[in-house]
Amino acid sequence: MTTTDPTTTDANENKFLSFRIGKEEFGVEILRVREIIGVIDVTPLPQTPDYVKGVINLRGKIIPVIELRTKLGLESKEYTEETCIIVVEVSDGGDERFHMGVIVDSVSEVMDIPRDNIEPAPRFGNSLNTGYILGMGKVKEQVLILLDIDRVMTQADLASLAETARGETPAETTKAA
Repeated sequence: MTTTDPTTTDANENKFLSFRIGKEEFGVEILRVREIIGVIDVTPLPQTPDYVKGVINLRGKIIPVIELRTKLGLESKEYTEETCIIVVEVSDGGDERFHMGVIVDSVSEVMDIPRDNIEPAPRFGNSLNTGYILGMGKVKEQVLILLDIDRVMTQADLASLAETARGETPAETTKAA
């Protein structure tokens, strides 16, 4: 049985990986990040939303890949040398955790943001869903949009991606049911 060193977890608790999509700066908890890789060939999956780019084979493991820019309602753009895939660990809403690749325009840095510098997500009433925003990180003179990576995708999206990560296709699951 392996144990987690509490000092390592505590030391990383307020750390966020910052990245850019367009002109906006976002962040995700560093403890959820498994690795960062350059954009590699993605095998497309049929009958998936535009933001689901497909799957990659990363050292023998099938990992679903989404384009965060498209998922957030921004127009897709051609990838550059700075475009990369952040491999994160997400939960399907139950006990299952799996890896998912998230394509972003560029990765910036790891930032230490104390909890008292994180404001709650703004409220816009029922007209705008901000449930995927963990908070707004105040860093110097800028604001970092901190994402709750588990909530960026809907539960149905995550369940479908979890099936893909296990090597099943949503169509196979539907046929079996």
